[in-house]
Amino acid sequence: MNKKKYARALTIAGSDSGGGAGIQADLKTFSALGCYGMSVVTAITAQNTVAVTAIQSIPPAMVASQIDAVITDIGVDAVKIGMLQTPQIIETVARYLQNHSIKNIVIDPVMIAKSGDKLLNDDAVTALQENLLPLALLITPNIPEAEVLLGRKIDSRDAMTQAAQDLINSGFHSVLLKGGHLDDPECPDLFLEKGGEPQWVVAPRIETQNTHGTGCSLSSAITARLAHGSTLHDAVTAGISYIKEAISAGAEYELGKGHGPVHHFYKFW
Repeated sequence: MNKKKYARALTIAGSDSGGGAGIQADLKTFSALGCYGMSVVTAITAQNTVAVTAIQSIPPAMVASQIDAVITDIGVDAVKIGMLQTPQIIETVARYLQNHSIKNIVIDPVMIAKSGDKLLNDDAVTALQENLLPLALLITPNIPEAEVLLGRKIDSRDAMTQAAQDLINSGFHSVLLKGGHLDDPECPDLFLEKGGEPQWVVAPRIETQNTHGTGCSLSSAITARLAHGSTLHDAVTAGISYIKEAISAGAEYELGKGHGPVHHFYKFW
């Protein structure tokens, strides 16, 4: 009798003790979308809805051991990469993913927490651009992160279009540029694949402060769909739909004193 197979999704990211972002949000999203979730912890944060009060990176050798342990036994269908604080961790993750010939890689270039706290060391930005981002099937920066990657301001939809094209021209396969930080009455996201045309997904803004972990959860939702075998375009579309529903459902709740989480399991309770 043939056994069933799980869709296997791996998150390589930091831990959020508050449970709203990081690997906790990733694993919740994977589960909500029918995947078997696994994790490689790259950092431990002391974090809640208000602030990040401490960060401790995991030694690169331990990060490497976690990657090897998961992939050599269980295997993966898609990988989401989030917070990688140091150049050494970035280089380790890039090398080990290449060693295992992993292809379905979604990178959320986490640099700044919702609270405004910095999550990526300055010397790690170059390592991220040179070693890891080129391996990605998709990168999902928000506007502040894209501004860091490009070294300029992005303050309009036209500027978003040019930014996405410039990121593609710099060697990336595809970009989902998230426009939530734009001064715009709507929330415009822009998806662009190498050789393709810009595709906008525009939705009304949801009035809520419960937006902690939206970027993590969106990239994880896309990863989950890729693990199930969806095309990149369909995975992006489904991921955006999921996160907007999770934000809407989460707006009804109160948790903590700052930016609360989205409702990852809105389909179930």
